[in-house]
Amino acid sequence: MNKKPNILFLMSDEHRADTAGFAGNPVIRTPNLDRLAEAGVVFTNAYTPSPICIPARQSIMSGQLPETTGCKSYGQDLAPGHMTFARRFAQYGYATVACGKLHHIGTDQMQGWMQRIGNEMQVDLPFLEGRDEIECGKAVKPVGAMKWDQPKEVKRAGIGMAPHTVMDAYTVLGATNFIDEYFLNPYYDRESPDRPLLLKVSLLQPHYPYIADEYKFRYYLNRVKPFEDQEVFDHPFLSRLQVRPGVDASEREIWRAVAAYYAMIETVDDHFGTVMQALETAGQNLDDWIIIYTSDHGEMLGEHGVWEKQKFFEGSVRVPLIIRWPKGFDGGRILSENVNLCDLFATMCELSGIPVPPVLDSRSMVPLLTGSPLKWDNRTISQFGPHYIMIKQDHLKYQYYGPDMPEVLFDLSRNPEETMNFCGDPDYMRQMESFRKQRREFLQEGAVS
Repeated sequence: MNKKPNILFLMSDEHRADTAGFAGNPVIRTPNLDRLAEAGVVFTNAYTPSPICIPARQSIMSGQLPETTGCKSYGQDLAPGHMTFARRFAQYGYATVACGKLHHIGTDQMQGWMQRIGNEMQVDLPFLEGRDEIECGKAVKPVGAMKWDQPKEVKRAGIGMAPHTVMDAYTVLGATNFIDEYFLNPYYDRESPDRPLLLKVSLLQPHYPYIADEYKFRYYLNRVKPFEDQEVFDHPFLSRLQVRPGVDASEREIWRAVAAYYAMIETVDDHFGTVMQALETAGQNLDDWIIIYTSDHGEMLGEHGVWEKQKFFEGSVRVPLIIRWPKGFDGGRILSENVNLCDLFATMCELSGIPVPPVLDSRSMVPLLTGSPLKWDNRTISQFGPHYIMIKQDHLKYQYYGPDMPEVLFDLSRNPEETMNFCGDPDYMRQMESFRKQRREFLQEGAVS
């Protein structure tokens, strides 16, 4: 009986899809990700299930959209014992090991992982059983009080050693030590290379703060090209998190923030190269491994005059995605179909010969990876909070922000810059009605538009 394939799941945090060498960016240096892309399949229209960290990560783990998991915003986690891809793979004999950030904040800190390496595990106060509501309420700070505002993030950008820098180095050290023990175990000869392994290495960078290694920062400082002369989109939500050049931060400070962001991406690439080199040093042939690279969401980086994530602009909601397995399907290909990161659950199951559990929103991308003829539903959904939703169908991207804010429709074939709202254009009336119907069905709304 053939052994099931090992899987290496590489993940960063807040990486724009267009800021990588394999994506055509002429400035960024990402040789290790480029190497994966050369022999893998690159998805140019991969979207996060939610453009914020916690719900996005829980949707990826569960293969379910936020509307299904109930994790739609900050401060929410999967219920203890929820079916995750880690739990599913453990049920079928895999060693499931996670290094670094998972962003679980509830009482089930493992969620199917058999081993966690890193210093990220914590249970938030609202999840503690038997808590004193009054005393715990005094200890809980609102989310807005626990972070800098975006102008301050930009103004503080530059050279340094931020907490996420240290944590990522710790994660990679733990990952390489684990690889050495799992495949070599040179002291006690207790290696277990015949047991299939699902290894996730999840980094914090290039998430802000925009603080980076001095050498890399210097390299990018006069090479990056920040978004300049950007008009803020006329919408009450899409215009939030502005940093106005010359008002909220100087143009030089904005330049420094972009340089630091690029430097962090190169650092992420270096870290992943270290992990892959450790596997090869341990005698592993990476062509035997299924290797996945993605990020939980993107970063606006000053495009449209705004920063951070949360938006259904491409810079925030579209993510890099590479899947490589030379033994399973041909690489060196670029696919433009709309896919969602929650589709990874079913995809990994099918590639590994593991039954896909029921009640998933996840769709297997294996037919796309293998080039098998199929009718792919070229639609994907992303959600933020209880009411904000994006539905992308082919090149059209519909957005709804509740009854008190305008709807938005982008046509990426006509206006890839996302500066024009076509929702009131008579030529799009039929498509708008279709999107509204889909939205009502998804959110289980009434018949009112």
